[in-house]
Amino acid sequence: MVAGLFSLPRANRVADDWRLRSLRSILVPRSVRNRPELPLLTVARERGVFVRSADDANHNVIPEDLSNYKIARTGDLVVNKMKAWQGSLGLAPVDGIVSPAYFVFEADFAVPLYGEYLLRSKPYVAKFGAASDGVRIGQWDLNIPCMRNIEVHLPPAEEQAAIVKYLAHANARIDKAIAAKRRLIALLEEQEQANAESLVRGDTEQDQTSTGLPWLSTVPASWELLRVKKVLVGLEQGWSPQCDAQPAGPDEWGVLKAGCSNHGRFRSEENKKLPEGQEARPELEVKHGDLLVSRANTRELVGSAAVALNPREKLIFSDKTFRLKVRTDRADNEFLALAMGSRSSRDQIEAGAVGASQSMQNIGQGVIANLWIGLPPVDVQKAIVDEFHKRSAELETVVGKTRREIDLLSEFRTRLVADVVTGQVDVRAIAATLPHAPESFDNTVSATDDDLEEALSEGEE
Repeated sequence: MVAGLFSLPRANRVADDWRLRSLRSILVPRSVRNRPELPLLTVARERGVFVRSADDANHNVIPEDLSNYKIARTGDLVVNKMKAWQGSLGLAPVDGIVSPAYFVFEADFAVPLYGEYLLRSKPYVAKFGAASDGVRIGQWDLNIPCMRNIEVHLPPAEEQAAIVKYLAHANARIDKAIAAKRRLIALLEEQEQANAESLVRGDTEQDQTSTGLPWLSTVPASWELLRVKKVLVGLEQGWSPQCDAQPAGPDEWGVLKAGCSNHGRFRSEENKKLPEGQEARPELEVKHGDLLVSRANTRELVGSAAVALNPREKLIFSDKTFRLKVRTDRADNEFLALAMGSRSSRDQIEAGAVGASQSMQNIGQGVIANLWIGLPPVDVQKAIVDEFHKRSAELETVVGKTRREIDLLSEFRTRLVADVVTGQVDVRAIAATLPHAPESFDNTVSATDDDLEEALSEGEE
């Protein structure tokens, strides 16, 4: 990698040769339709505009008649008017069609990719937010006349090209670092899963009893083979009101997202704020020790179980989540969560999941209630949980540190793009030393979590 790629001189050059223009002079509305044979495009806040595939998790069912969909030409600006304030906008990468609910504009940027970076940068996303109207956050609608009054400072075409070249290399480097850290997390989680798997299957040196089941062929002779419903006294489903997009504050009510129990870990931060004026339902507040199971998610994550350990107050579980009430004389919640994450349980859950695509699956209460597991005495369950925590302590420390590093890299990218496209730093000299194409890197990291949450929210409306 080129040395000094991120050593940038402060410039604040917008007062020199940068031209001030309003978006009104740059954007021309386009509302041409009736080209259903073109590829279907969509827009998301983390990915901009991209071609939709059959396995994308963030969408509703495609209608049969696409004749009313709007045409977006390569380089056109596509805006999700309800989520422009979040950054759900970008330039079309190819000719395609988009939902009639989106706005499409022919965009007059000398270098289209510069316009993409500029309008999706943090300062300009904030301007789109200021140009949106609504009763509350989450239901804002972009006011087009106000949006078109937004002013932008544009550098000469040569500098736009230099900025695009520089950011292509910078993003490739950041993407590579993030992907390496995600691979590390995946390896650590695989190790943790292997630890759990070996523990919930029991000591292989013990006498084993054949079960006759395809998913769980044997269990230790001293363990009981039963369905999960035999240790339950209740199974609840939560509540999903229309929420604000941002997380709840320290003393505010929030509703947990579907992914709050992903990978066997409970995450309090995965929540959305209950809007002002919406009365909470305290009976659904998550308490310490609650066993939560995902009801709707991707095929790999639906049925994920986690125990809420020391959750913050005023968090409600959503209707995409089950809360299991367990007989404490028969089962330990943490052991059940580990058992439900085992390969034998995953096979049963995935066999019972249904959905329109492999990437969006649902399970009913019966799938969880009828899971076959091997269950040792409660004291043995607690000992297994203690051993799991002992083995996992170091792994979880590294995972937490690595996740924080990914967050810092993402924040750095956001600041870097904003500084470069607004002229706060001058990248022309560095860009001149870079090859025309960034180093080759197959970025397999896609921002699907936000897309999935959008799909789950849309399913509630």
